Amino acid sequence: MGASRRRRSRIAIVAAVAAAGLTAGLTTGCDAVSKALDCVQTAEAVADSVTELQQAVENAANDPTQIEESLDTIDKNLDEVGDKTDNADVNKAVDDLSTAVDNVRTAINNGDETPDLTPVTDAAGELTKVCTP
Repeated sequence: MGASRRRRSRIAIVAAVAAAGLTAGLTTGCDAVSKALDCVQTAEAVADSVTELQQAVENAANDPTQIEESLDTIDKNLDEVGDKTDNADVNKAVDDLSTAVDNVRTAINNGDETPDLTPVTDAAGELTKVCTP
């Protein structure tokens, strides 16, 4: 009977260790899925903000503050996705988009009423691409 109890204890311990390992694996997997979802949601928000920026540039004569607000919104979204990922491709896309936004901001501050938004839209497209699972 002693051997039978030891075997059951050993089986229980092995089962407990296996369950703990499986739970840790699932938790890690869920974290990865959660980060990917955050990335996709933020990329979508950035895409919406880029569309708003395009509209703000087109309507700059009516309300020039919209451009700055759109740029600020993009920066905020980029900070969020940058803080939530350690993916090199995502970080590069965030850096590229941030640089493009800074260049538009500089152009606006230097009096350019119709800055080239192509680098912004290209970088936003790349961010969407790398965030899509």
